[in-house]
Amino acid sequence: MKLTYYGHSCFQVSIKGKKILFDPFITYNELAKDVSVDSIETDYIFLSHGHVDHIADCISIAQRTGCQVVANWEIHEWLNKKGISNTHPMNTGGKWNFDFGKVKCVVAQHSSGLPDGSYGGNPMGFIFTSEEGNFYYSGDTALTLDMQLIPSWAKLDFSVLPIGDNFTMDVSDAVRAADFLQCKKIVGVHYNTFGFIKIDMAAATTAFATAGKTLLLPAIAETIDL
Repeated sequence: MKLTYYGHSCFQVSIKGKKILFDPFITYNELAKDVSVDSIETDYIFLSHGHVDHIADCISIAQRTGCQVVANWEIHEWLNKKGISNTHPMNTGGKWNFDFGKVKCVVAQHSSGLPDGSYGGNPMGFIFTSEEGNFYYSGDTALTLDMQLIPSWAKLDFSVLPIGDNFTMDVSDAVRAADFLQCKKIVGVHYNTFGFIKIDMAAATTAFATAGKTLLLPAIAETIDL
């Protein structure tokens, strides 16, 4: 499975020929200034929650590509009012069989307001299972004991976790999350974009290695094989 990182918590994976984009925040991310949003093609957008740093480019990409946007009920309704009708609402605990595989929504401990200040519903994480591999994207979250349930639903090839602290887990909590997930390969996101979430990347990599795990920190616009 290939993963392309677009900065902050935005990344794209390809499964069975379908391109799946997560939490698009590119235009307003100075670190991603060399990425053209208009060059990104996708079949799906998955939104973990409604904060602007996860949803800012969703409407423009959805309008241009006609992709389906998957989000919680409140974000689904908000997008419909903004003219985005190709949406699929989900919520915590639910699952759905898409044409690329199955997705289950799980708990994320965070908040979720929309850019205009309206209610953004529950934040979520996603477990993807497919013929090409399984992975978990936690969205923005604290470390939770609920993560111990995830191995009962899927044997994970990799997980995508926030490591920037202040708003989410820090590196040490992400290492512990990897233990709960029984997952040794972690892609780190939600770091360095703002002053609040600056990290020491070398120290983070070492912390995971010391715990017998691999932390991958792809450069913006880099594609890696997982």
